[in-house]
Amino acid sequence: QVQLVESGGGLVQAGGSLRLSCAASGDGISISTMTWYRQAPGKERELVAAITNGGSTAYADSVKGRFTISRDNAKNTLYLQMNSLKPEDTAVYYCNAFGLLLGSVWGQGTQVTVSS
Repeated sequence: QVQLVESGGGLVQAGGSLRLSCAASGDGISISTMTWYRQAPGKERELVAAITNGGSTAYADSVKGRFTISRDNAKNTLYLQMNSLKPEDTAVYYCNAFGLLLGSVWGQGTQVTVSS
């Protein structure tokens, strides 16, 4: 089994930066893709960024150029560097791990609040 634990959320002013981490633990981890999602109050959960085990990345248009997703395979940790934060980035951020044998696993989420 795999467990994901997010950290790094908090309160930041508009224009500031924040770095989220998602640590994966468990024996026999086989993850092909890791993603960051977010969900703002009253809105559906949306995909923010994704990274494959080969290092390919993809971003939502709303965060492209401001956010950077990365992955440390040796530490089994996913990161999301968020720069030039805007109030509309306020949401609970979730990490997800996917593998053909693993299935889909979610973390508990971490709150990001950006003040104007």
